[in-house]
Amino acid sequence: LGMFSELKFPVPWGHVAAKAWGPSEGHPVLCLHGWLDNANTFDKLIPLLPRGCYYVAMDFSGHGLSSHRPAGCPYHFLDYVTDVRRVAAALQWRRFTLMGHSMGNFSFSYCFISPQFCFLYPEMVDKLILLESLGFLLAPEDTEAWLKSKRRVIDRLLSLEGKQQTPKARSPKAALQRLLEANSHLTAEGGAILLQRGATETPAG
Repeated sequence: LGMFSELKFPVPWGHVAAKAWGPSEGHPVLCLHGWLDNANTFDKLIPLLPRGCYYVAMDFSGHGLSSHRPAGCPYHFLDYVTDVRRVAAALQWRRFTLMGHSMGNFSFSYCFISPQFCFLYPEMVDKLILLESLGFLLAPEDTEAWLKSKRRVIDRLLSLEGKQQTPKARSPKAALQRLLEANSHLTAEGGAILLQRGATETPAG
């Protein structure tokens, strides 16, 4: 397991990078690094682990060889959980083992990314391995509401990204009609004013 390959997964702001060890047909194991680390966290550990597994260690956005998010965009814990979901989708993994590492600094949310993913997508994780970390702590009365709202956010985002298409070109009249159909409170004059600044003119329309 000393040899590894480099992987890249496209995301809307660039790519998420990862390292992979072992046979691609082996049991999938996704490895998540800790605070300000990167995929190299696992360089010394992976060769000591059971052979026959396919270990993929990803760099979270803004870490290692992964693209940084655009300037001015914060790095929220749920964005990292979403990165994990994106990578799993790109790998076409329906069920896998999740191994997360934290440096023990529990004031940061990194130590919770692995448990949060398991909590949100329990059907996708067969085993959870935590290195220097705590479990995900949530008050019982908050559990169901948190689960529904956060999973809905991630699933809708990935669904929208998967449906990204080239914007349709319309004539100015057709664009105005579409705007008015979607916003019944607008007058034709108000819609035309908004379109002056809200539409981009191209050779096609």
